Amino acid sequence: MNSTTQEALTPLQWAEKACEALMAKFEPEQLPPDRFHYHQGVFLSGMEKCWRETNDDKYYTYIKRWVDSQILPDGSIKKYNPEELDDIQPGVLLFNLYEKTGDERYKKALHTLVPLLKAWKTNPSGGFWHKERYPNQMWLDGLYMAGPIATQFGKTFGEAAYFDMMTYQAILMEKHTKDPNTGLLYHGWDETKAAAWADPVTGLAPEFWGRAIGWYPVALLEMFEYLPADHKDKAELTSILQDLLIALIPFQDAATGLWYQVVDKGDMADNWLENSCTALYVHAIAKAVRFGYLDAKYLTYAWKGYQGVIDTLKFDENGHVIIGQICIGTGIGDYAHYIARPTSENDLHGAGAFILMCVEMSLAAQE
Repeated sequence: MNSTTQEALTPLQWAEKACEALMAKFEPEQLPPDRFHYHQGVFLSGMEKCWRETNDDKYYTYIKRWVDSQILPDGSIKKYNPEELDDIQPGVLLFNLYEKTGDERYKKALHTLVPLLKAWKTNPSGGFWHKERYPNQMWLDGLYMAGPIATQFGKTFGEAAYFDMMTYQAILMEKHTKDPNTGLLYHGWDETKAAAWADPVTGLAPEFWGRAIGWYPVALLEMFEYLPADHKDKAELTSILQDLLIALIPFQDAATGLWYQVVDKGDMADNWLENSCTALYVHAIAKAVRFGYLDAKYLTYAWKGYQGVIDTLKFDENGHVIIGQICIGTGIGDYAHYIARPTSENDLHGAGAFILMCVEMSLAAQE
């Protein structure tokens, strides 16, 4: 497929191409890793949004097959780690399935996952540990793992305590990770300063890692769909969202429209342009415009980023799209750590970010 054909496809067609590339590679039951985890969660969340726009039931069926491979007949979850936020996130897929089928297994699984947050281990300020094995560490990614599912649970089952719980986490995280000079958010914060990466004075991670910053506004926008409009923290979180998205604009690469792996160091020769963070930023900017949180002029940057990602796409011998320049998962580290991370093609969270971007840009194109 040549570049003229690439330009001829609509954003929604690109979302479908990404879904179909992964569907061709994996039967739903085989999606890696072999447990209930956010890699499948973000990919299938994107697919669910694609299904809502296309009404093509092959996507719904694919999602349901994966979920049914993980949720046992008694409503228990086959394999997950109840001490990692990453393994709570895919529960967002259960709401739609429960609404469509009325199958109590999905409700039971939600009532297994979300109440775990009520007893979650926290740092001295009450911030969620990202994982049991990382005591006191708050990571930006954590808001995406717990925020949307908890707020949707609160709205669906009438448990308002989850609204306050998650807005508190979002505000605490931003308060401690925001850099006053750039407006960007550091990857993580350890209040006890015990982590190997923690600054001895502030407890902050040393760098602004692209994808981590992306999860945070994506999470806020998901949360806003379920948070009461008059919630006491909504105005503050709206300002936080606006400030972060506007702060990202100066770091967009002028030539390509993409953003860098380490966001603020585009002038470093070994830094590289990364597709998953770009896709998440584009999604968040466009969605913020759609919801009225950002002026429509910011769509220019979203379209530039979208086109930048599209320009990197390749195709395999079967005509399936290949999304490259995706950083594989990573812990917190220094500049050299992020730069040395390998990249992958069509990995689930990269494809998920891409689909989220494409569906949102499809909605932008209809405005």
